[in-house]
Amino acid sequence: MKNKIQFVLSLIFGLLFIFSGASKIFHLIPTPTDLPEKMLKLNEAMANITWLIPLIGIVEIIGGILFIIKRFRPLAAIMILPILFGVFLTHLIADPKGLPIVLVLFAIEIWVIIDNHEKYLPMIK
Repeated sequence: MKNKIQFVLSLIFGLLFIFSGASKIFHLIPTPTDLPEKMLKLNEAMANITWLIPLIGIVEIIGGILFIIKRFRPLAAIMILPILFGVFLTHLIADPKGLPIVLVLFAIEIWVIIDNHEKYLPMIK
């Protein structure tokens, strides 16, 4: 039962990151007009670094695909962790409305990392 729940959550998590990454690269979603001032400034600053958004999008797509595949889930969790931390800080500082969703994503991420902790041990030995 635990494996089925984790697979469903991982599938949703992975698809969310795939869509988010594709949206960054192919501009699938228009920027909302009612964003807080801090968020607009942050988006503008990141857009000025022309390679940053496509890089994040590519990592999100690859990480999302790998997160769905059980064998590569531990690798994907490590790939996505810095991006998820950046999303958390962005919402914490600039737009707190998104925090509940980010915290749910963090919970899934931490669950996967804890569930696969033995696979990370060779990296720290």
